Amino acid sequence: MLSSSLMLSPLFTLMLTSVATAFSAPAAAKADIAVVGCGVLGTSLCRQLLSHPDFASRSVTAITKSSARHDDIRKQVLQSDADRDRFTVKTMEDVLAAQETSSLSFQDVVFCAPPSGFDNYPSAVKEAAEKLWAADKIGSFVFTSSGGVYEGVDGETVDESSPTLDPETNPRSGRIIYAEQEAIALGGCALRLAGLYTLERGAHNYWLEKCQETGVQGREDGIVNLLHYDDAASACLAALKVGPTVNAKRTFLISDGNPTTRKGICESALKCSVYSKNSMPRFLGSEESLRGKIYDGSKSNEALQWQPKYSSFDSFMTSC
Repeated sequence: MLSSSLMLSPLFTLMLTSVATAFSAPAAAKADIAVVGCGVLGTSLCRQLLSHPDFASRSVTAITKSSARHDDIRKQVLQSDADRDRFTVKTMEDVLAAQETSSLSFQDVVFCAPPSGFDNYPSAVKEAAEKLWAADKIGSFVFTSSGGVYEGVDGETVDESSPTLDPETNPRSGRIIYAEQEAIALGGCALRLAGLYTLERGAHNYWLEKCQETGVQGREDGIVNLLHYDDAASACLAALKVGPTVNAKRTFLISDGNPTTRKGICESALKCSVYSKNSMPRFLGSEESLRGKIYDGSKSNEALQWQPKYSSFDSFMTSC
């Protein structure tokens, strides 16, 4: 039997602590940043995170449905050999499998996968928040939503607090609205993004390349709010920077702040050498057609301390 003096000694206490630690359940391993969905938006965000000085000590994991594009994603994201140690690409299946042995979680999670890849989009967002995001929630969960969820009326200006469509009678927007609700209920935030574009992706490309004969649905003065993919990614980064003290359980409206029209989009694109040989398409809408909504995201810009690099679609197209 151990003497009472040994049992009370600091050395014996240390021994007991060491044994208890050795046989206790492994502590949850917490990685840095997970980006769920690595298309155009996700790859841009990964690049920006790796190059931004405020995230220089952070690692980034891109999470995809399949491994089919992993090599392409690495080529698009990695800009230097130094980034290789801070960036990895995994499938969601592999990440969830790893959790069974390591309890892996991430301090920050950005969910930017589109609804098209999921049978139940709200459930996918909920699963990502519950299984990937670290339980202490000292970081952020950012869900990229759409400004298309706003109800609005003809030509109305909408902001972060404006009413949304009825999800029951508008199932396409409904799955996004329900996904927002899942993210916010768990302490995350939602970024409602304007129409996204790059030089070769977006409404302008489709209208000028595919609609010369068929025409464009909608009136030529119909309002369109736009946002470059890189600016959408930088808004996500800004949300991570301000952290949950600012973004938790909030929705933000993100656009370039310069709404244009369908005809204006085509006029701007025709200034670019890529589209200069195309011609203006016909617009099929009538005076009775709704004009659309104007986004006012000024409150979001202030809260996130964010401004777009491309102040308008026209400025982007005239600079390309």
